[in-house]
Amino acid sequence: MTDGERNVNEGRAQECVFCAIVAGALPASVVYADEHALAFLSLEQPNPYKTLVIPRAHVSSLYDLTDEQAACLFQTTVRVARAIRDVAGAQGLNLVQSNGRVGQQDVFHVHLHLIPRMLGDTADGRVVLRWDETTRDRAELDRLAADLRARLGQSTG
Repeated sequence: MTDGERNVNEGRAQECVFCAIVAGALPASVVYADEHALAFLSLEQPNPYKTLVIPRAHVSSLYDLTDEQAACLFQTTVRVARAIRDVAGAQGLNLVQSNGRVGQQDVFHVHLHLIPRMLGDTADGRVVLRWDETTRDRAELDRLAADLRARLGQSTG
């Protein structure tokens, strides 16, 4: 990270609610903390134990994470998800991560929502995730996969 990038991130961090939580300036019900990540209960609890996991460093989006930050963040996420499953007796879990305004990101500090799922929670309207489930033809899928492989420097799937 260059000095210019560091200064921009530090400026954003001064106004970030999650950075204020990391700094101890705002309260949070902390679930897990280490030198790289922090996990705390979400103010919204569609099901008990819904948790947010964040990097301690101010990083605006998933796209901006270093490989090391991403690894630490996801290791913490898996550890906390297992605890949620065991304590909540959850039959499932949704992991939600949004980027950019169009992606419905509301706090511009990368974070993951761990939402425990229980039988019946969709039917009673507590948790609903939806998207178009229309299947695409193989030629279109192969074309899209080729676009991504090219960007990733991969020759075949």
